[in-house]
Amino acid sequence: MSKIVTEVPGPRSQELMKLRQEFVARGPGNVTPVFIEKGKGAVITDVDGNEFIDFAAGIGVLNVGHCPDEVVNVVKEQAEKFLHSCFHVNMYEPYIKLAQKLAEITPGDFAKKTMMANSGAEAVENAVKIARKYTGRMGLISLESAFHGRTLMTMSLTSKVKPYKFGFGPFAPETYKIPSANCYRCSFNSTYPECGLHCVEHLERFFVAEFPAEHVAALIAEPVQGEGGFIVPPKEFIQGIKKICEKNDILYISDEVQAGFGRTGSMFAIEHFGVEPDLITMSKSLASGMPLSAVTGRAEVMDAPAPGEIGGTFGGNPLSCVAALEVIKKIEREKLIQRSTAIGERMMGRLRQMQEKYPAIGDVRGLGAMVAIELVKDRATKEPDKELTGKIAQTCYENGLITMTAGIYGNVIRFLTPLVITDDQVDEGLDILEKAFQINA
Repeated sequence: MSKIVTEVPGPRSQELMKLRQEFVARGPGNVTPVFIEKGKGAVITDVDGNEFIDFAAGIGVLNVGHCPDEVVNVVKEQAEKFLHSCFHVNMYEPYIKLAQKLAEITPGDFAKKTMMANSGAEAVENAVKIARKYTGRMGLISLESAFHGRTLMTMSLTSKVKPYKFGFGPFAPETYKIPSANCYRCSFNSTYPECGLHCVEHLERFFVAEFPAEHVAALIAEPVQGEGGFIVPPKEFIQGIKKICEKNDILYISDEVQAGFGRTGSMFAIEHFGVEPDLITMSKSLASGMPLSAVTGRAEVMDAPAPGEIGGTFGGNPLSCVAALEVIKKIEREKLIQRSTAIGERMMGRLRQMQEKYPAIGDVRGLGAMVAIELVKDRATKEPDKELTGKIAQTCYENGLITMTAGIYGNVIRFLTPLVITDDQVDEGLDILEKAFQINA
């Protein structure tokens, strides 16, 4: 449970913040002014002894919680054997075993292969390389409100301009965007399900008006958009664009970096939509905080690059691989996928009660334990309220709850609780959130 014993930030955090401002570039942003000392389960303790319920989980990295004993132990055991050899120089069993496991648990009843990297952005970069190599095409399509990373290619595929793209151009060529299926803010001013899915029809029109399908290598989409504001599209949208991709021999890449590994009530979010992607990118909760990402996909597609054309010095680090294998075991053993669904239902029920009391909550949405609220100045106009969103988030951490904002307008509060969180911790966190609305709204 939470426990605040000093002002937030406390004196030690304030000292460290002065050093951070002096020696660390300002570009890496910080959600809170809190410096963590340790974390366990769904609770973090800062350097001043304050304890916070964690509804951010390192931006969705800690699905199995802070420092799970099983993961810590296998990392320690591996560290005593070897820290690094580079898979390209000396191969090692954990890399192979993890690739085998990912082939088993990812959707699709076909032969699959995997390559490892370090971050979500690296996974997306490599998926793009693989898709281009396999198809012999250069064009790439992503969705509005998408976030795929901060490297040149992934920044080009990302939709939110500030802070991710502003002033960093020129961007990678042959990247294009189509509207996402944001039913709360429909680009076509329509209402689902009577809308006829104009967002799907737009992809067909795009091939005529903007860029030929024959030149498109892949379409990449998050099943649930993360940084975009936890936008959950209709099932028919994902199925529709996948069908169009199949008709035009375009590869479909599912970006599961934030939504994967039980977050949405399935191992991978794409499973909710009944679609089998050609390639899946994953990272974040794959290895419980150890740097690791992967691209898993159809064997014939993954084998398109020749030896040496993809990879990297640290990709598939042995400590990260053993951590990932233990994470998957823990998810399966402790039924955390089912727990994700239960957490989501508990949170959504309470948040909808808050929505009835506080007009600023324009929308409550989510899938499994990937839950968000969107704040507006007026429910009729849906004018975003970024200022109130910031105030709510600040009041939350000052009272013992870590949350994060999201959305292209910065007016969404997203919740990414560890899946090991207790019901009491969920309830206390939501009590703190409601207190923040009572103070600010």
